[in-house]
Amino acid sequence: MNIAFIPIDNRPVCYTLPEQIAKLNDEIKLFIPPRKYLGGLNKISDIEAILEWLKNLQNIDAIIICLDTIAYGGLIPSRRTIDSSETIKTKINKLKNILQDKKAKIYAFSSIMRISNNNINQEEKEYWNVWGKKIFEYSYNYHKNGITETNIPKEILDDYLQTRKRNFEINKIYLEWKKEGLLDTLVFSKDDCSEFGLNVMEARELEALGGFVKTGADEIPMTLLARALNTDNPPKIAPVFLSPEHKNLISNYEDVSIEQSVLGQLELAGCKTTTPEQADIILYVNNFEDHQGEIVMKIPTKEFSGNWKTPTKPYIIADVRFANGADNRFVEKITEKGFDKNFLGYSAWNTSANTLGSLICGACTKYTNKEEFIKLQLTRFLDDWAYQANVRQMLDKPDENKCKELMKPYEDRLFKVFNVKYNTKYSFPWNRLFEVEIEFN
Repeated sequence: MNIAFIPIDNRPVCYTLPEQIAKLNDEIKLFIPPRKYLGGLNKISDIEAILEWLKNLQNIDAIIICLDTIAYGGLIPSRRTIDSSETIKTKINKLKNILQDKKAKIYAFSSIMRISNNNINQEEKEYWNVWGKKIFEYSYNYHKNGITETNIPKEILDDYLQTRKRNFEINKIYLEWKKEGLLDTLVFSKDDCSEFGLNVMEARELEALGGFVKTGADEIPMTLLARALNTDNPPKIAPVFLSPEHKNLISNYEDVSIEQSVLGQLELAGCKTTTPEQADIILYVNNFEDHQGEIVMKIPTKEFSGNWKTPTKPYIIADVRFANGADNRFVEKITEKGFDKNFLGYSAWNTSANTLGSLICGACTKYTNKEEFIKLQLTRFLDDWAYQANVRQMLDKPDENKCKELMKPYEDRLFKVFNVKYNTKYSFPWNRLFEVEIEFN
């Protein structure tokens, strides 16, 4: 199957992770723009180069596209760019003309602009470092109680609301594309959610207009990749929660229960949900029992305390007891006895939706390349467990040499578990601790 894939940006989880997943099955040919075309933290994508790349692709069966990449230059630029609606419409109309000429199924998604509850402007406009929390409070109170009183300067609030309105109007254009039959699947992503907010209001309006809204963001292209792969013979997957009595609790950065998050990811991926007895694959979810922990923010939660028995059916593991990293005690348990042929994947990165979407996608490839499978699992354990849950907390700044030194004990253990040995390299592509890139030689 020939699949064109236009990601959100050049981060490892957005760019190299889909490549790793596609390599699991030699029958999947993933075409992705050169990484230099994709945007970064402070760089927008080369939109014209990406459009030209897409135009020249031949014999493509499916196209998976982040519409923000073309409209704004990426997910982060969608919140920052000062481009007018007319300028953005010009860019997306070029995309529309190219897509109309392709005889391919098109799976697209666009973001509903997030409202982060902090004063960190690394991914927002400059004024967020002073007014971010106040804008979140304004958004929350306006939706919940209709309150408009605020001490946010008028010019800042006006700019923020105008940016939201512009992006919302662009999203309504994509709805028209869907109604015209251009897009087979259209998803509006909603990340960093709370129960109330302008983003929640926009989501409900898009749903009222016939749109499909999904909590999450970075994982959605991979969930759509799974959907493209599942058109003929979707797997039957049974979710099994390790703390079933707590599956109604809501994850950090999301506005739905962990059970709804799991079922929503399976639905969007085109999988069939069933019982463990009838399933092709069991999805084990290491869910939280009181609240989801947050490793980076140093918010603890009860670690896994049950017993783990190696399953007798094919299975995957979503470790979501903590956000931004693995549950150390749980990883100790599952790696104790190693993994047999029934093991099809592990994930524990960032939000629950991020973990679930990429994990399910990997399972849907029906992997045939064992070496690539092991490399993918090593990447996830080294990133999600070794780095995010442990080593990241020991670093005060990006330092490749110190990172390598601190990762060595975890490497040794995992190489033993998977019976392999590689030379590893660690780098920080966005020059921050939030993401690490892992390469094997």
